[in-house]
Amino acid sequence: MANPTVTEAAEAPSTSKETTPMIKIWIDGKLVPHDEAKISVFDHGLLYGDGCFEGIRVYNHRILKLDSHLKRMYRSCEKIFLKPEYTIDEIEQATRETVKANNLKDAYIRMVFTRGFGDLGLDPRKCPRPCHIIIADKIELYPPELYATGIAVVVAERPRLPIKCLDPSVKSLNYLNNIMAKMEAINAGVLEAIMLNLEGYVAECTGDNLFMIKDGKIFTPPLSAGLLGGITRQWVIDDIGPDCGHPVTEKNLRIEEVMDADEVFLTGSGAEVIGVNKIDDKVMSGGKVGPITAKLIAEFKRRVAENAPED
Repeated sequence: MANPTVTEAAEAPSTSKETTPMIKIWIDGKLVPHDEAKISVFDHGLLYGDGCFEGIRVYNHRILKLDSHLKRMYRSCEKIFLKPEYTIDEIEQATRETVKANNLKDAYIRMVFTRGFGDLGLDPRKCPRPCHIIIADKIELYPPELYATGIAVVVAERPRLPIKCLDPSVKSLNYLNNIMAKMEAINAGVLEAIMLNLEGYVAECTGDNLFMIKDGKIFTPPLSAGLLGGITRQWVIDDIGPDCGHPVTEKNLRIEEVMDADEVFLTGSGAEVIGVNKIDDKVMSGGKVGPITAKLIAEFKRRVAENAPED
């Protein structure tokens, strides 16, 4: 399959075509129509990217790995010294109420906690209370046909931020490092880019985690390589991979190893599990989704369709 054009690659995963006119947004304890859901221009989430977020999927009314997402959200908040005004249990209930209020069977949830209203200075102490937002709507990150054919990616020249500079386990609102690498993918006419750390090892993609398969064995970079510990990534490591007969080993990977792999695939809440058919100019898996990747994709889809786990 030919690479998508720059225009196609640059097209964002829009929700506008499917957005319900009266969709309701949960903001600080209230469900309000989306055109009334507003935050201040002095909110430090807007001014400085000071906050955290989670992207969560809903399948057949079940919120996939909700417990894991909420725990990661609160860990992120703790690491940036942001104290939510709601407990995990209260936010869980608010999340379920938001999905129900919008009558969504399958959906994408965006949960955002910001530092809140402050002044034009950096000082977080000037923000008296955080802001809490829950959005539930539709999303399509990649066109459905690409799950059968795979996607092309490039290796970004921009490295992943070092752990000592910004802990990647914090899913913060500041994604500029990822966005700049994403622009490299867009300019190359593809949909994703692989980011390396300063030591030259593979970290992750701009919005997805990366796995490679060699001789029937699955490998993925360790958290120490400087990547976000994805919820779907962990599900593949703990359950889906082993249950399909392919245990996963975490190890540092050079990009040369990845390009020499039999198969490569990506995981993420938005991306789910998707195969890679090309890296830069190197055709992977004969230019299609490899057999083990296809098995993992099918198993993922079966599990979320039948009884998506919420823990």
